[in-house]
Amino acid sequence: MTPDPLPAKRRIFLVDDHPLVCEGLTIMINRQSDLVVCGEAGSAPEALQAIEMLRPDAALVDLTLASGSGLELLKDLRACCPDTVLVVLSMHDEATYAERALRAGARGYVMKREVTKKVITALRQVLDGKLFVSDEFARSMTEKMVEVQVVRSGSVIATLSDRELQVFEMLGAGLDSRDIADSLHIALKTVQTHCARMKVKLGVNSLSVLMREAVRWVETGRPT
Repeated sequence: MTPDPLPAKRRIFLVDDHPLVCEGLTIMINRQSDLVVCGEAGSAPEALQAIEMLRPDAALVDLTLASGSGLELLKDLRACCPDTVLVVLSMHDEATYAERALRAGARGYVMKREVTKKVITALRQVLDGKLFVSDEFARSMTEKMVEVQVVRSGSVIATLSDRELQVFEMLGAGLDSRDIADSLHIALKTVQTHCARMKVKLGVNSLSVLMREAVRWVETGRPT
């Protein structure tokens, strides 16, 4: 009976302008039973051309390149090579760059200071259709999503006082501060104070954004 053939190794392309980094990554990846490096590039234009031609399973991309932007490269690769999954390996702090990289098309983000085995874990995870980020970044993203859901659920609106809610609804109906003051027979300054408090409660930083949220509340029953 003929034994089943071994599954083909998944092909990884490296984008980094430091030859020693590429050499170390190549040695590490090629030691794996399921992964192999199929090419490398040190600039964004070179990487884009090579990846379009080779169509690797995944690309490991540094954000800082000698020529071209790593973030722009991610966007270009997402557009032209959607089947190549992208992992960022960067010296930049993930608190600043990870979310930007994910929005640009990356499916994983690994800091260069992390232990090397995390690179392999990240590659395997994204190749299996999952995201890979640090536990700390995942927690911060979860907290941010919860905060957004709280606003969208309307529970933040429930924190408004009766008068604030009244002013909020009138803003949503298209009245300006002077109209609201005249309608409620209160001072313009009082309306402005209510608006200032609502901005804090709803987490918005300008009257125009507050008015936009008010319009959405009136139209849909909840802010977005």
